Amino acid sequence: MADNNTVARPYAQAAFDVAQESNALAELSESFAAARALMEDGQVAAFLSRPKLSNEERLTFLLGLFAEAVGEGSVFAGGSQHGTNFIKLLLENRRVGVLPEIAEHFEALKADIENSVDAVVTSAAPLSEARMQEIGASLKARLGREVKLISKIDKNLIGGAVIRAGDVVIDGSLRARLEGLAHALVK
Repeated sequence: MADNNTVARPYAQAAFDVAQESNALAELSESFAAARALMEDGQVAAFLSRPKLSNEERLTFLLGLFAEAVGEGSVFAGGSQHGTNFIKLLLENRRVGVLPEIAEHFEALKADIENSVDAVVTSAAPLSEARMQEIGASLKARLGREVKLISKIDKNLIGGAVIRAGDVVIDGSLRARLEGLAHALVK
């Protein structure tokens, strides 16, 4: 069976191409974010997997959820025939469960064209605004792209931070340093 990312890539590319042609990247991005959040909810996925539901019932259910989450005019809430057709296609091909991965690939394509990257800064304690700006400026200089920082807290880090920006991972956590020290002592 194919990996979800492998399945998601062509759908994301097709959605990206249509959105770019119609200057609707921002609208589709917002709709994909809502779709991703909804599909990651186990209750929605469980409901959609019910065998007695027809694809038309699933479509009506999803369009209603998207309208509630983003608004009636959203791409996946009936605000666009392309969006409705996209959801229909996913339902027909039994790929609606791959929406989170499609959204992720779409955002990567959008970030490439906008020359930006989302960076997740995971730290043991909340970082000050000044520190976040400093990290953002350093990443911008290193990556040569606009950087959107997202802050997360992980108490298991002990101290320091781990920064993930696309394929770049900078691990400056105390936990990583201690693991490195333990590894060096064992050898």
